[in-house]
Order: sequence, then structure tokens, then C-alpha cells
Amino acid sequence: MRSQVVRNVSPQTYEGFELRFIPEGGVLAAAVVLGATLSSVQPAASQACAQETVQGADYVVCTLEPDNVDLRLFWKSADDKPYRYFSSVAEAVRAEGRTLVFAVNAGMYQTDFSPIGLYVEAGRLLRPASVGKAPASTGSVPNFYKTPNGVFFIGETGAGILPTNAFLKRRPLVRLATQSGPMLVIGNRLNPIFVAGSTDRTRRSGVGVCSDRTVRFAISEGMVNFHDFAQLFRDHLKCEDALFLDGGRGVGLYNPTMGRNDLSWHGGFGPIFGVVE
Repeated sequence: MRSQVVRNVSPQTYEGFELRFIPEGGVLAAAVVLGATLSSVQPAASQACAQETVQGADYVVCTLEPDNVDLRLFWKSADDKPYRYFSSVAEAVRAEGRTLVFAVNAGMYQTDFSPIGLYVEAGRLLRPASVGKAPASTGSVPNFYKTPNGVFFIGETGAGILPTNAFLKRRPLVRLATQSGPMLVIGNRLNPIFVAGSTDRTRRSGVGVCSDRTVRFAISEGMVNFHDFAQLFRDHLKCEDALFLDGGRGVGLYNPTMGRNDLSWHGGFGPIFGVVE
């Protein structure tokens, strides 16, 4: 059974593009339907993560069916302060009488933990898309600005990942969205900027939308380059589109079943994906 969404939305315009958002009430209604009809037959999201070794590299891969789980984005708490830690999100969810069973970092962020680019949470546009170039003072191009960057979103037809310009032109109706970069896989092709055998190696996290309509999050446990990480999504996980979320000390996973409650050594996370049960 697929969740139904409320369609009485008000468009918002940004940089000449009309963006449409599912209102928060529609999201909550869908969550109630899912909780009532699917929780008894679907495996717990906490059991959807597994350790895998691919081409000598170790990963944690978490597979979710977006129609069958309550996947949310989290940034700031009720007191308007960034959550920063998975444990803070877990406490907020616990106050609802529910449980945070899985969480990962959801894209890059500023020093104040605000998202760098487009951020839609519960149908609300909280940050506009970033379509400019990297600040001139940054020296080498930061990962977010490597072309093309993209948007992961969930809307009326399920989950998707599009290059940012394509997302803004298509204007999909969304209930959550986060912008990050670079794209790893675009229409079943590796991003052509990646170099096989590159020595640019670090821990990396990403998300893919795959041929079986599942969403797969992957976190490398060791250091990998972009080319190998993109190949993981396309060739092993069968994801036709995939997006890089973050690397190095900004990578993290929350999964109590696996004993994981990682910290970001940047002082905390910005946006966070979380599955609530």
C-alpha cells in the first residue's frame, strides 16, 4: 500500500523556478497510514543495515523502502537550535512516544550547522537551493560545488535523486529534500569527473535510489576514493542515481542494533536523515 499525499499545496518561487511542497499535515497523515498498516508486516529499519566488503573495502549498507518507513529529515529542535548529535534526535523522537531506529548524516553544512543548499523538512522550505560557484577564497573546489551536485528528495512518486538544475526545472512535489554534492551516479553512469585509482581517499557516505525502488545509504568504514565509491552504488547496489553526502570526519551512523552512535568531529552534524518507528 502506498501512502497518499495532500495536494492542496502553495507554490513558492526561487531563482525563477516554481517549487512545490507537500504541507506538513499531509506528511503526518501519510505517516499515520504507514504506521497503522505496515509496521506489522515490514522488517524493522534497524535490521535493514548490514556490513559488506566490496573490492577489499568495508561498508555499512542500509536498505529502506521509502513507501514503507517513516524517513524524516532533522535539523533544528523545537528551541530552534541544531540537534548536532544523533542522540539529541533520538531524545526528541522519544518525546513523541516513538523510536529513532536509524540515522545518518544528510549532507554538508556551514559552521553554524545549517545546510549549505536546498533543504525541505516536513514539506517546509527551510533553505533555498545553492546554484552558485564556490567562494573564491576556498582554493580547491569543495565537494559540494563539484559538478554536478544534486538533490535527494521524497515526493508523491517516491524517492528520487536529480542534478540540482534538473530538479529545479522539473519542480517535483516533495515532502523532504536535501542538496549535496557531487552526484556519484547519474542515469546509471559514473560522474565523469571521477578518476580511477585516485589517491583522494577518505571515509565517505552517500545515498542511492536503486532499480528495485529502494533507497540505499552506504558508509565506508575505511578510506575510499570517489570512483570506487560511485562504483559501489552503480555496480554492487544497482543504484541508477546516487549522491555523495559527506566525507572524512563528517560521516556518521546511528543504529543501536549495530551498537553505533557515531559522532561528527566537526562538533556535530547539520542535517540528519532518521527513520522513526
